[in-house]
Amino acid sequence: MKKILVTGSGGFIGHHLASRLKELGHWVRGADIKLPEYEMTKADEFLQVDLRERASCALALRGIDEVYHLAADMGGIGYISQSHAEITVNNTLMDLNMVAEAQKQGVKRFLYSSSACVYPQFLQDDSNVTPLKEEDAFPAQPEEGYGLEKLYTEKLCQYFTEDYGMETRVVRFHNVYGPLGTYDGGREKAPAAIARKVALAPDGGGIEIWGDGKQTRSFMYVDDCVEGLLRLMASKHREPLNLGTDELVTIDELVDIVAEASGKTIYKRHDISKPQGVRGRNSDNSRLRQVLGWEPAIHLREGIVPTYNWIQQQVAPPLVSAGAAGRMAAVASPSR
Repeated sequence: MKKILVTGSGGFIGHHLASRLKELGHWVRGADIKLPEYEMTKADEFLQVDLRERASCALALRGIDEVYHLAADMGGIGYISQSHAEITVNNTLMDLNMVAEAQKQGVKRFLYSSSACVYPQFLQDDSNVTPLKEEDAFPAQPEEGYGLEKLYTEKLCQYFTEDYGMETRVVRFHNVYGPLGTYDGGREKAPAAIARKVALAPDGGGIEIWGDGKQTRSFMYVDDCVEGLLRLMASKHREPLNLGTDELVTIDELVDIVAEASGKTIYKRHDISKPQGVRGRNSDNSRLRQVLGWEPAIHLREGIVPTYNWIQQQVAPPLVSAGAAGRMAAVASPSR
């Protein structure tokens, strides 16, 4: 039985991954600065620790065979475009300490979660974007702060492999969505934010869209994401690898798909003063198919349904029967 550490397991992808690893029969330790928010962890052990501290990393890694290092300070475009210093400091401390301590403790395999934010912004200035290949990361012009730190740590993993023989894996996530993920507070990604807005809007109502709605992205359902992580860890591939879908949609189309799942008619109000990130971003999955013999298969229209339904349950007030409403009103009314 492998002993596996999942950092960031108080968060969205890490929580889903820890649950899946337990289903496969592994012993799992979770580590995060916070507990999972929406569901109890299924990990055998959960350490609520600050991984910016080297001692916390050493504690989390004790006796571990494999590491999925998913812990990161991150969020949607509104957050990562306005918190460059905080994000860079927090992620640099976590990543440096985790990589160095994993090598010191003889961890057999170390998977690092990078991001499509490492890709040059000059390749993403058109909504009709050419899908991004792994080698496109250089010459570099990554997303400021978050993307730059991710690109640096990709190289750090490469150096630890070359200098110390440490088996590292690097995954570049494209947008991931699904149930049990952040949907409000400023750190949520576009599918969750739009699902929340639609859930709160009346049928025939409108929601605010950041940008003109023509910017494009691809979105991967969390079950496909977890499957890809497991396959990459088991593979012999040491170079960075895209993990996403190549199903390119505009943000306006994403809104339409969420509205369809909700059964509502929704009109869009565009605010072009808000952050919207690069104009277009899509994953080239050629190497993913070649290396893993697999690629994400859950289409956006399919994955949005359980995602929307879960978020709708979180934000919508419970339905109250007419009789119960009358009784509540009677109790609330002053006596005469």
